[in-house]
Amino acid sequence: MGEISLNELEARADAAGIDLSQIDLDSIQLPPGDDFGIISDDEDVYQEEQMDFDYGLGNTIVVDNLPVVPKEKFDKLEGVVRKIYSQIGVIKEDGLWMPVDPDTHKTLGYCFIEYNTPQEAELAKEKTNGYKLDRAHIFAVNMIEDFNRFMKVPDEWAPPEIRPYVPGENLQKWLTDEKARDQFVIRAGSDTEVFWNDARHLKPDPVYKRAYWTESFVQRSPLGTYLATVHRQGAAVWGGASTFNRLMRYAHPQVKLIDFSPGEKYLVTYSSHEPSNPRDANRVVINIFDVRTGKVMRDFKGSADEFAIGGTGGVAGVSWPVFKWGGGKDDKYFAKIGKNMISVYETESFSLVDKKSLKAESVVDFSWSPTDPILALFVPELGGGNQPARVSLIQIPSKEELRQKNLFSVSDCKLYWQSNGDYLAVKADRYTKTKKSTYTGFELFRIKERDIPIEVLELDNKNDKIIAFAWEPKGHRFAVIHGDSPRPDVSFYSMRTAHNTGRVSKLTTLKGKQANALFWSPSGRYIILAGLKGFNGQLEFYNVDELETMATAEHFTATDIEWDPTGRYVATSVTSVHHEMENGFNIWSFNGKLLYRILKDHFFQFLWRPRPPSFLSPEKEEEIAKNLKKYSKKYEAEDQDVSLLLSEQDREKRRMLKDEWEKWVSEWKRLHEEEKLLRQMLRDGEASDEEEEYEAKEVEVEELLDVSEEVLFEFGQD
Repeated sequence: MGEISLNELEARADAAGIDLSQIDLDSIQLPPGDDFGIISDDEDVYQEEQMDFDYGLGNTIVVDNLPVVPKEKFDKLEGVVRKIYSQIGVIKEDGLWMPVDPDTHKTLGYCFIEYNTPQEAELAKEKTNGYKLDRAHIFAVNMIEDFNRFMKVPDEWAPPEIRPYVPGENLQKWLTDEKARDQFVIRAGSDTEVFWNDARHLKPDPVYKRAYWTESFVQRSPLGTYLATVHRQGAAVWGGASTFNRLMRYAHPQVKLIDFSPGEKYLVTYSSHEPSNPRDANRVVINIFDVRTGKVMRDFKGSADEFAIGGTGGVAGVSWPVFKWGGGKDDKYFAKIGKNMISVYETESFSLVDKKSLKAESVVDFSWSPTDPILALFVPELGGGNQPARVSLIQIPSKEELRQKNLFSVSDCKLYWQSNGDYLAVKADRYTKTKKSTYTGFELFRIKERDIPIEVLELDNKNDKIIAFAWEPKGHRFAVIHGDSPRPDVSFYSMRTAHNTGRVSKLTTLKGKQANALFWSPSGRYIILAGLKGFNGQLEFYNVDELETMATAEHFTATDIEWDPTGRYVATSVTSVHHEMENGFNIWSFNGKLLYRILKDHFFQFLWRPRPPSFLSPEKEEEIAKNLKKYSKKYEAEDQDVSLLLSEQDREKRRMLKDEWEKWVSEWKRLHEEEKLLRQMLRDGEASDEEEEYEAKEVEVEELLDVSEEVLFEFGQD
C-alpha cells in the first residue's frame, strides 16, 4: 500500500460511508515500525529539520568546558578562543558562536566554531581535545555531527558484538617474491603504476595501476613498507604487495612536502600559506604524525623566515627537510637549525632535550650520523677572521663535544657522512693568501677510532674545482670528480689499504671523463660515472675492485639515475620536468647491459621500492658468500629455463614475421597475376614481364607546337 495524505483518507472514508469525526484517532495503535502508509502531520517538518541538521555541519566543532564569564569579559574570552583555533585553520566569517544565558547574560561554557573545510575541523578536534586553558578549564571538543550519534546511544547497555579476528595483509609480503624481484613505481600523465622489475624476461611486470592516485607526487618510506600520496586535504599512506590498501590519512590542508623518519614511525608534513599582508612572510605549518595511528605528535608554526636557515632545498624560502632525524632507525631524535642554535627534540615526549636548545653562535649547517646519535655542525669564521671556522661533533643527549676541528681561511664547508657512520668527510673551501681565489681540501674524521683522529687530504692539484663527492655505501672508499668541464678527472681513495690501515691513500685517477655525478651501487664495489643534463646522459659503469671499466653507454638527455636496493639493476630516466622529448626510463644490469626501455609521455617520476635491512647476521652473510655456488645452482637452473623460454619466444617471433612476409609476397603475386592482361595490352601485345627480353629503340618524334606569321616593312617604304 502506498503512502496517502489525510485528505485522501477523508475522501475514502466518505466513499465508504464512515464519519471520521466519530472515531477517536488517538486510540488507534499501529504495529511498531509500520505506519500503513499514513504520514504523520509533522513528518515533513521533522524531515526538513533533519536535513537542516545534517547539511553543512561536517566542518563545525563544539568546544566545551570554556570559562563562564559575564558580558563585560565576553570579547576577551572570544578573542582567546579565536586566537587558539584560527591557528589550525580558517574560521568562516561569523563562524564562532558563543551562546549566552538570556537571564544571567553569562556565557554557557561552550561555543560552536565553523571552519572552511571538514579536514580543518577534524584537525582542530584532534589537536585541542584535552587542551588545558588553565587548571580549571580543559577543553572537550567534538564534531557537531557526533551529537547525532550520541543521541542514538541506547538507554540500556548491551554487550558489543564480538567480531571474528581477520588478519590484515602482511605489509612485508612483497619481500617473499619467489623470483626475488624488486618493485618500482612510476608516474606518467594522470596515472601512477607499480611494477615488478622482471629483468629475466626483459620487461616490467604490472602490479597495480590507478589514475589520479596523487595530486602532486608519490613518496616511498625508507624501509619500503608504505607508499605515500599527497592531496589538498593532506597525505595518505598505502601498503601491500599488490592490493595497495589505504592504511591511514593525515589531515593537513594544502600540504606541499612530506618526509618520513628513517624507521618509518613518523611522517612530517609541511604547508605554506599566503599572508593577508603581502609584506609579511608566508605562514608555515609543520605537523609530525605517528604513521600508524595518524595522531599529531607535535606541530610547529611560524613565518617562513623562522624555517629558512640551513638545508638544501624547499619552497617559499624554506629549506627542506626542516627537521633532520638522528639516532639511526630508532627515530629517537630530530633537530632543526635556528638562529645561533640547534633545537634537538626527543620523540618520547616530543620536547627539547634538556628543555633547551644547543647554543652554537652563527651555526649554518649540521648533519646527523646515519647510525648513532652524533651531530656534526659547522660554524663559519667570526669577527672578520679573528675567530676561525670550526666543525664540532656533539653526542646526544649528553650534548658532550666529542671532537672539534678549527678551520682557517674557510669560505664554505660541506659535511658528508659514510652510510655506516664510520667516517665523516668535511669538504672545506679555503681562500688563498691573496683572498682572490679559493682551493679545496678534505678533513677526514675516523669516527669509530679512539680519540677520533683526523686526516687532511689535498688533491694533487689543489686548485681543481670539486664537482662531486660520494662515499662507497658500507665501505671505506670514496670518489671525487675534480677539474674543469667538459672533461674533469675522477679519483678514487681508500681510508685503509693492506699496507697502511691508518692513512688515506689514492687508488687511481681516471683522466678526462665526461661526468658530473657519481652513483655508487648500494652494495658498493660498482659505480656509475654519469654525465647528466649538459653532458647528454653519458654513462660509464666502473668496477672499483678491479679498477676497470665494464661498459660505456648513453641515455640521451637522462635527468635521473637510481640503483635498485640490491645493487643488481639501475634505472636511468628522462622526466618531462626537464625535457619534453624521449620521456621514459631504461633498466640496465649492474655491469652496463641495457635490458629494456620504456617510453612514456609526460613522465614525471621513477622510484624503486626500498628494502629493509637484512635479518641475517654478518656471520651468516659471510657463510652464504663462501658457499654462493651451492645457493646459486637453483637460480642458474631458473635462469637457463628463462633463457630457453626467451629463445623459444624469439624463434616464435621470427616464425610469425616470416609467415607474415610470405603472406604479403603471396598477395602481391596474386595481384600481379590478375593484372597480367592489362600489362600485355599496355605493351602492344607483348606478354613477357622480363625487361631483358625487350630491345630498346630510340624514336624521334617531331611535333609542331605553334605557327605564326608576321609582316615586316622594308626600310624606306611608306
